Parts: sequence; structure tokens; C-alpha cells
Amino acid sequence: MSANVIREIQTALRTGKVVIGYKQTRKALVNGEAKMVIVAKNAPSDIMEEIIYYSKLASVPVYIFEGTSRDLGATCNKPFFVSALAIIHPGESSIMDIVKGET
Repeated sequence: MSANVIREIQTALRTGKVVIGYKQTRKALVNGEAKMVIVAKNAPSDIMEEIIYYSKLASVPVYIFEGTSRDLGATCNKPFFVSALAIIHPGESSIMDIVKGET
């Protein structure tokens, strides 16, 4: 799990616009708002497949977060599991560049 990715997710949460959760992420993809999607590697396969499907339709990059949904929730400072999140606006974060570099 890359500390850079965690730091950039937190920066995006603080300075940009991010939606958290599978349903909100799917909605952002369908509405064409998402610039990027991050999915926990242990997300249920049906959720993972649906997010990837909508991402391909919208030509939005998907990053598979190396940690669990618990880790992704902790990264977002949430007391619950987070299977997916969508970056609507990265703010001061360079998450888009870092993720492009890692994939």
C-alpha cells in the first residue's frame, strides 16, 4: 500500500470533491461527474464488476486500492468500511498523476 496514494486521497478529500460509497460512486459515473474511481481490492465482485463496467463506459480510470475496504475507510477518516469512492475534483491533490504512474 503506497503512502503517496493514501496521502493524495486524504488531500483530495480535504481540498477537492470526493463522493464515498458504491452507490454515490456509481451515480457520479452515470452522471459523468467522476474523474477517477478508487475501489478497495476486497470489494465484493459484483460491486467491482459494476464499477469497472460504468468506468469503461465513461472512460474514467479505475485504481484498485491495495488495502481492504476497512483500510480505505480509515484513509478517508470514516468509522466504516468504504468499498469505492469517486474523485469529482482532485483539488490540490495530485492523485490523478500518481495513479497514472503506478498503473
